[in-house]
Amino acid sequence: MLRTLFGNLVRGLLMGSADIVPGVSGGTMALVLGIYRRLVDSIRSVSSAIGSFALADIHSGLGWLRRVEWLFLVPLLAGIAIAIGSLASVIETQLHDHPVQVAALFLGLVVSSIFIAWRLLDRHDTPRVAIIVIVGTVLFALLGLRDGLSEETVSQAHDAAAWIFFASGAVAICAMILPGVSGSLILVMLGMYGPVLNAVTDRELGLLALFLAGATLGLALFSQLLHWALHRHYDSVMAALIGLMFGSTRVLWPWPDGLNGTGIGAPDGERLSALLLAALGLGLVTGINEIALRVERRSATAICLEI
Repeated sequence: MLRTLFGNLVRGLLMGSADIVPGVSGGTMALVLGIYRRLVDSIRSVSSAIGSFALADIHSGLGWLRRVEWLFLVPLLAGIAIAIGSLASVIETQLHDHPVQVAALFLGLVVSSIFIAWRLLDRHDTPRVAIIVIVGTVLFALLGLRDGLSEETVSQAHDAAAWIFFASGAVAICAMILPGVSGSLILVMLGMYGPVLNAVTDRELGLLALFLAGATLGLALFSQLLHWALHRHYDSVMAALIGLMFGSTRVLWPWPDGLNGTGIGAPDGERLSALLLAALGLGLVTGINEIALRVERRSATAICLEI
């Protein structure tokens, strides 16, 4: 049992490391590790239990809780929390000291995720392309109205309203359970990546509790809706997500001032390091995705052989 618990803790550490970086999906990492289906099943059981308790259906809620693989889920969540808590300060420091390089790395991660998500579409037709263009254009324009991940933004976690932390958790958690979609990227688009990162590094337990409460509500309310939407309107939902990724590149453009604003400037003297890091980001996400695809193929083959 100890070996199993430790293995799930390590898997959580890997997922948490992926979740904290914009463009890298914890859901994709779960696919790579071969635990995605178990994770989704456990999340749906927990969210169904929360829904049942909210309706005062105690018997049904307890039934859903009994379906959860707690020896799998608890150490996995612990590993995710440990990884996020450990790496948050490192990323925050790099945002302050090397904004252009960090922005370039994140941009490479996101661009690679866009291509991966495009490959996940079943239909690459005009309506889906139109959704991508419209959503991407609208978000790109809206992000021009707000500041990017500036040093001031990162340091102003206390200035963000409590309900914003709650709402950000509710929205970001939905992305974290989707392969190819990054919860951290959603926080970037909401302008909350810096404040949440700062809350983690400063151990602001009240703000983190609000964020986690929002994430819990998001799982309870949105996971079922998200499952329905992906089942009934998969291509349209994925197209909208691709559009969101496209639009978010505005806050990740390294120049003129890295993550300090949303202006679109020409590359400056730090072009070589930025280019290399962007290429590293592209290669990292592409490599993780290829491993995930191989794991999926092997799993599908094993299932067919069992049948």
